[in-house]
Amino acid sequence: MKLNRTILYEYIDPMGWKSSGLSKFNTLVCILIFAAFILTILETEPAVRNSFGQWLVVLQSIFFSFFLIEYLLRVYVATENPKYAVPYGTLHYMKSPWALLDLVALLSFLIPATWASTAFFARLARLIKIMRLARIGRFSQAWTSLFEAISKRGSEIAISITIAFILIIISSTVLYLAEGAAQPEEFGSIPRAFWWSVATLTTVGYGDVTPVTGLGKVFAGITAILGVGLVAMPTGILAAAFSEAFQKDKNNLSTTKEES
Repeated sequence: MKLNRTILYEYIDPMGWKSSGLSKFNTLVCILIFAAFILTILETEPAVRNSFGQWLVVLQSIFFSFFLIEYLLRVYVATENPKYAVPYGTLHYMKSPWALLDLVALLSFLIPATWASTAFFARLARLIKIMRLARIGRFSQAWTSLFEAISKRGSEIAISITIAFILIIISSTVLYLAEGAAQPEEFGSIPRAFWWSVATLTTVGYGDVTPVTGLGKVFAGITAILGVGLVAMPTGILAAAFSEAFQKDKNNLSTTKEES
């Protein structure tokens, strides 16, 4: 039984897989997660639900059965992972974020069909099912390295967010002063001007609200230009973090090959 658990662990838990890439089991899991994700998107379309309602139920049942078996297998082999090779290790695994996300995704299948007529519960169930896509993150060690790299750049990211907030406040204040009298509905207060500042500084620019005064237009142009730099700053920080993470993974892989 011990041998069987060890073999299962190697194929089921990505941390136990000694070869490059994913095991065939986890490759299948990824494929089915994407398939379930697409199905969840399609079932939000009334025409699809009305035309293929029975098939959707069948497919959801198949997905539920597979993911339930997968969840139980992961619980069964959890103690083979050194991280959970402790007293009550299985319980520690079941309380981990990934395991809880698995459980929530499974429970979304069990929401009674009678609740489907209630828009809130129907949308909530679909949202939970879409969250299942996040589980793919566990299958790549690169995710862990990436999050570590981003956490090391936390101070730089915090500074860029602070600068963005300050710029938004300044922009909202100036537009309130320049446009408040001309467009009281849109710029009659700083909170009302806040939406315009966010949309402009993030370069979204919906165009539903635009300045009409000379001063407002001048500052709007300045705000739009600053928005380009505002987006570029955290982008550069994250790009550097990505590069560090991937280089670290590449070096670790090279070291592992040399040792073997």
